[in-house]
Amino acid sequence: MLRIAVQSKGRLYDETMELLKAAGIKLVAVKRTLLVPSKNFPVELLFLRDDDIPDSVATGTADIGIVGLNEVLEKHQRVNMLRKLGFSRCRLSLAIPKDADYNGPAWFNGKKIATSYPRILASYLKKNNLDADIHVISGSVEIAPGIGLSDAIFDIVSSGGTLVSNNLKEVEVVLPSEAVLIGSDRLLDDEKQNALDELLFRIEAVKTAETRKYVLMNVPKSRLKAVLAILPGIKSPTVLPLADDNWCSVHSVIEEKTLWTSINALKAVGAEGILVLNIEEMVP
Repeated sequence: MLRIAVQSKGRLYDETMELLKAAGIKLVAVKRTLLVPSKNFPVELLFLRDDDIPDSVATGTADIGIVGLNEVLEKHQRVNMLRKLGFSRCRLSLAIPKDADYNGPAWFNGKKIATSYPRILASYLKKNNLDADIHVISGSVEIAPGIGLSDAIFDIVSSGGTLVSNNLKEVEVVLPSEAVLIGSDRLLDDEKQNALDELLFRIEAVKTAETRKYVLMNVPKSRLKAVLAILPGIKSPTVLPLADDNWCSVHSVIEEKTLWTSINALKAVGAEGILVLNIEEMVP
């Protein structure tokens, strides 16, 4: 089986499970089991801490992994990014006490910065010609300034609520991050490569569906040419006959970002009975 390393708990775990479910992959057990096979697809999931996932892929313990880009860059292992997944978005940022006067990155010169990401922080400091003391800690980085361990922190920020509750403010975004699918340079055998290719195909289909809507409408045949000129479709819209010979039904898939502009244009040229559906609602 193709072995996929995934996070054992937390937001990334939840969203990874949602992605695999949408891709039609069913598991035989719950997450508390270390290694879980699929019922209907030749993969098994290896549940690990997020910071262990790049190592597991680089060393061959897992064939591929789903993990935050921040962990990939921090671990600096020899892995390849197969696809950005677009979920678990966050950022690695510098934050300081909210009552501190901030005058730009030079503020960090001579300061002590607490972090769990020393490699990425050191790269940022070097790039900006800053001289700061990196204090490496694990766990609750955000409490370090409040108990006198550091002057600032460099940590993951999602909503920013944790910073606020610890009287901190975000002042520099260093790295936007999201979940990514990673692999190694090792060649897979034919069965595993086939499973990976099919998995990538399913993920691509799922992610494409997230940004599109299924639209259907009734159109007078006399206005069909004008309607087809508006609709993008994936290849071209589907046109079906109706009981009334003067009308037809048109089905199309439209990018969500242009959806309502397109619908207004369709109404203007004579389309009626327009319905907008989520693509997943069209799948039994």
